[in-house]
Amino acid sequence: MSRPTPWFAAVAMGVTAACQSAGTDSGSDRAAVTQTSTTPPPTTTAPAPTTTEATTTTVPGPPVAADTPAGLAAQITEAERAIRNPSTAGAVLARAGHTQQVAYGRLAVREQWQTEVLALVPPDLQPVVDANVRAATDLARQASADVAAYGGPARELPDWRIVAPPPPAELLAEYRSAEAATGAPWEYLAAIHFVETRMGRIRGNSIAGAQGPMQFIPSTWDIYGRGGDINDTHDAIHAAGRMLANNGAPSNMATALYSYNPSNRYVRAVSLYAEQIRNDERAYLGYYHWQVYFGSRLLPEGFGS
Repeated sequence: MSRPTPWFAAVAMGVTAACQSAGTDSGSDRAAVTQTSTTPPPTTTAPAPTTTEATTTTVPGPPVAADTPAGLAAQITEAERAIRNPSTAGAVLARAGHTQQVAYGRLAVREQWQTEVLALVPPDLQPVVDANVRAATDLARQASADVAAYGGPARELPDWRIVAPPPPAELLAEYRSAEAATGAPWEYLAAIHFVETRMGRIRGNSIAGAQGPMQFIPSTWDIYGRGGDINDTHDAIHAAGRMLANNGAPSNMATALYSYNPSNRYVRAVSLYAEQIRNDERAYLGYYHWQVYFGSRLLPEGFGS
């Protein structure tokens, strides 16, 4: 689904909500696909702090990322524990997912804090946090490069509608159905859907004309859509599965993802999110509740209606 990247930049910037800058690396990173980590390993395994600067449940309004490493470590620990707890549901789960989003977004642009935060979260969560930080950092760096390449940040809000996505169980059934039909792992389909349109929350065309929940260029849709509706969730997820399978999935997911979006950072980020979902399906439920931001502005459901 290769395309120019302003749409991707705008959506990817959602991982940096409430932050002013998208990182320090302005390179385009369009060379051969690699899997190099951008985050140093933690140097200590100190316990997470017991005092939080914000929580997933007690502060009204949208969550706001903590402004110290200790606060972020506490915030992330609480959110990740809640997401992985099978008894967490409803508004508490939604709050945890949104909190996870803004906390990782803050870390993506405060790279100097990453090692300290990793050292402060409990050891069992360190691999989870490391993967999410690496993914968020890759997307923030790519967004920064794309914004620079296109002459700076957009000054006007996009012509989008923000809608409620289908229920998570319904989406999960679609991903699994597409995997059964095409062989493309469902976790990767979910991760693409998550990165591209926040599980279908965004309705609108990209500047290059990409459309629908999986963001297909119409000419690419003509190849993989099989006469379906580019804006239909079922049709789009299955078409994405066919495209991935035609380009290497499931045996070579890096190549398959690069065909979908020719960015090494995109490939790494989607792969990291997919691996988190594969490791613990509850991670999917956390990502499901990430919201749409344009720069630092939250675009709530109903925006543009």
